[in-house]
Amino acid sequence: MLNETTGRIYNWFRKIFLLVTFFFLSGYSNITAQENKEKSFSPHHQIGLSINHVHVFEGRDDEGNREVLSLPAWGLDYTFQFHEKWAIGLHTDFIIEKFKVEKNLASGEDKETVERSYPIAPALMGIYKPNEHWSFLLGFGGEFAKEENFFLTRAGAEYGYELPKGWEIFGTVSYDFKWNAYDSWGIGLGIAKNFGKE
Repeated sequence: MLNETTGRIYNWFRKIFLLVTFFFLSGYSNITAQENKEKSFSPHHQIGLSINHVHVFEGRDDEGNREVLSLPAWGLDYTFQFHEKWAIGLHTDFIIEKFKVEKNLASGEDKETVERSYPIAPALMGIYKPNEHWSFLLGFGGEFAKEENFFLTRAGAEYGYELPKGWEIFGTVSYDFKWNAYDSWGIGLGIAKNFGKE
């Protein structure tokens, strides 16, 4: 009786294994066929415009009290994708407000509060694209305002969705580490146009 039950279980598992293997192999052949049908990569340029919100945790109000700032900004991005998975670009943020911030990353005991007037923050970015939708960015640049300029390191991630005729919509998240000054992070939504892409 036990051998008969064990035999049934064995046959049942064998049928499931064969069925799963069949579906896996048929799905694999479809994926391979789709990959072969895809167009080959060609280097291309992209220009993007985004509307962003930049958040600063070390902001100060008119009385000098701490407040978290949410600042409106524009992003203007130029990208050259020279490889299927790699690109470089110049990504620039334009904050369209004046604000005060504490330089919490400066060396020393005293925390200085500085005013920033419509700062512009361009950064030269290296971009890794693991697939057609996601991009991971890392680069260096500066934040420039009439009061003072800061060197910055920027890291970010973008998710893009292609539209017809070379257009793309994308969402972006970035973090700026401004050396000897303060940090900020931004989130945005934008549209981009590809040039030279087949």
